[in-house]
Amino acid sequence: MASRDEVECWLTDMDGVLVHENHALPGAAALLQQWQDQGKPFLVLTNNSIFTPRDLSARLRSSGLDVPEEFIWTSALATADFLKSQVPGGSAFVIGEAGITTALHEAGFIMTETDPDYVVVGETRNYSFEAITKAIRLIVNGARFIVTNPDATGPSADGPLPATGAIAALITKATGKEPYVVGKPNPMMFRSAMNRIGAHSENTAMIGDRMDTDIVAGIEAGLHTILVLTGISDQAEIERYPFRPDEILQGVHELVENDPFLAEIND
Repeated sequence: MASRDEVECWLTDMDGVLVHENHALPGAAALLQQWQDQGKPFLVLTNNSIFTPRDLSARLRSSGLDVPEEFIWTSALATADFLKSQVPGGSAFVIGEAGITTALHEAGFIMTETDPDYVVVGETRNYSFEAITKAIRLIVNGARFIVTNPDATGPSADGPLPATGAIAALITKATGKEPYVVGKPNPMMFRSAMNRIGAHSENTAMIGDRMDTDIVAGIEAGLHTILVLTGISDQAEIERYPFRPDEILQGVHELVENDPFLAEIND
């Protein structure tokens, strides 16, 4: 991708890009409206597999952002899309919440504890020793091991929480089996998102706030990559990596045409 002017379709991360702690970031609402007014296909992406698109749409609405559920693509949806392509009408034992179970049901999968095709581990706040033990035994007996996203920890008001990647590591240690991870930084999540909106890598951009997921996956998928500094990355973080995004912006407000926030800063 040589220029932002060539971008016709947009993928954007959610937390740290459009919202921060349930508050819309400057320019987010205007940018979403701009894409809709210009007829630009777009999807809001998240590695979080707990919530359904409907849940996330409601969460964004409470933050002041109007994003219909059909414009949201989660690691749970990407995982269900991938498994449907591999074993149509297959079966799975799932550790996770409504986001992943709903996506798999809608993809035609059967949830079972008896000889499933897959063990699927997603995000949840209710991990149980019994369920993890069952997952380990099923994998040892031949079920294929799938993880929605690799994040080892998640944020909370009290500090980090163990997340999908941490539980997956426990299961790997017990079984000797590495999972196939569908979510970012696997570029497959971006490819499935592009398929959803009929986009091509040659004219699609990805906006993210993480070098190790959003940007590296965008580069590997052949997208125009934009890093915003409203999330976890700063210049020191950028320098840690051997690759670079195509653009580094202070925030999504810089993508808004005639943005009043940017004009106020310049004044």
